[in-house]
Amino acid sequence: MKQTSITRSAKGEACTVRLPGVCCHDNETTVFAHINGIRYGHGVGQKTNFGAYACCNCHDVLDGRVKHNFEYDYLKLCHLEAVLETMIKLEKKGLITL
Repeated sequence: MKQTSITRSAKGEACTVRLPGVCCHDNETTVFAHINGIRYGHGVGQKTNFGAYACCNCHDVLDGRVKHNFEYDYLKLCHLEAVLETMIKLEKKGLITL
C-alpha cells in the first residue's frame, strides 16, 4: 500500500481503538487501520480513506488475524469511535479539514 501523510501520521501515536484485554498500549506498534466496508469506499484492491490509529494487537483483531470473543457489531462500533477520535487528531495535525 502506498504510504500517505495520513498513514505515516500513525507512527508513535497512541492507539485509539483500545479493545479491552487486547490493546498493548505500545505507541511504537501503532498503524493506520483502515475501516472496511463498501459504504466507506472500501473495495477489492482499494483501501478507504477512513481509519483509526491502532496498536498491533487491536489491528490484528480488527482485521481478523487473531481469534477473539468480540461480537462483530461491538468491534465495528469500537473501530468507528476510534475513527472519529483519529479524525480529530488528524485535523489538529492539519492533515484533514472537518
